[in-house]
Amino acid sequence: MLEVLELPDSPMDPTDRVLLERSQLFCDIDLESVEDLLDACPETLLAAGDTLLQQGALNNTLYLVLDGQLRVYLGGRELPEHTLLNPGECVGEMSVIDGRRASALVIAAQNTRLLAIDHEVIWSLIELSYGIARNLLAILSGRIRLNNLALVSAQTKSLEFERAIAVDALTGLHNKHWVADAFPRVISRCERDGAELCLLLGGLDNFQDFNAAHGHLNGDNLLRLLARKLSDGLRPQDMLARHGVADFVFLLPSTDLPEALTIAERLRILAAEARLPIDGTACGLTMSLGVAVMRYGDKLEELLARAETALRLAKDNGRNRVEVSSADAG
Repeated sequence: MLEVLELPDSPMDPTDRVLLERSQLFCDIDLESVEDLLDACPETLLAAGDTLLQQGALNNTLYLVLDGQLRVYLGGRELPEHTLLNPGECVGEMSVIDGRRASALVIAAQNTRLLAIDHEVIWSLIELSYGIARNLLAILSGRIRLNNLALVSAQTKSLEFERAIAVDALTGLHNKHWVADAFPRVISRCERDGAELCLLLGGLDNFQDFNAAHGHLNGDNLLRLLARKLSDGLRPQDMLARHGVADFVFLLPSTDLPEALTIAERLRILAAEARLPIDGTACGLTMSLGVAVMRYGDKLEELLARAETALRLAKDNGRNRVEVSSADAG
């Protein structure tokens, strides 16, 4: 922390007196009743960029801004500022009251003049005036409320970030990041409960040719349409995500192979019936699907590998069909 300059004690400047009377700390207080205590409080000067309070450092002084402005950071300088403090506002009151270290970094935004009221004077003021105690309580309450709002905002941004990395922006379906996190938990639960589980991997047939013929914009529109149609074809417990440019992955908990084949066939038909109007013509694509059945000890990667092998078999056998992994077909 940079060293601050303390000015000699002097009678209160009339302009400062008006500022104090209007400040939240001394609002509705007869300053004459506490003037002797305030006259003993030194002024402190900070140059722009100087640090007043360091997060985690000891502090036993409440600072009231007389001129200038302070920036308050809940983290380091590289983070956005939490709030700005202007003339008439104070800082440091929380650590003075609870005796703990400063919870924020406070830096002068410009050349700033402060009234420094140490903890002994603060307690004397509180004992002398119920009004000051009430005002200080209001300041603390407002500070807590502001910090709570900042916490809610941070949590909201965190949730928005988590959603952004887990959701495919084009289709609105979940993406590979979500699959890697969510699918293994369901697989483990089904294995623990002794429940069957199947994984389907669906791939659109000739999607590159569709893009070449109709343009990428129409290709994107078709993917959005298919995402809605495929979602409608699943049960509440089933899970769906986009797994590649033109691939979709489905996890079917508590599902045996015959039931999985029924669901896969329903999804194949839904994909084939989905049509996008392009230049007056209804255009669409078919989808091939590969099915893998969970075995004891299977990891997600192993299920995906077997489903991908089955998907390649479906495409090799003419597309627009469902195939089961040869390892699971018996």
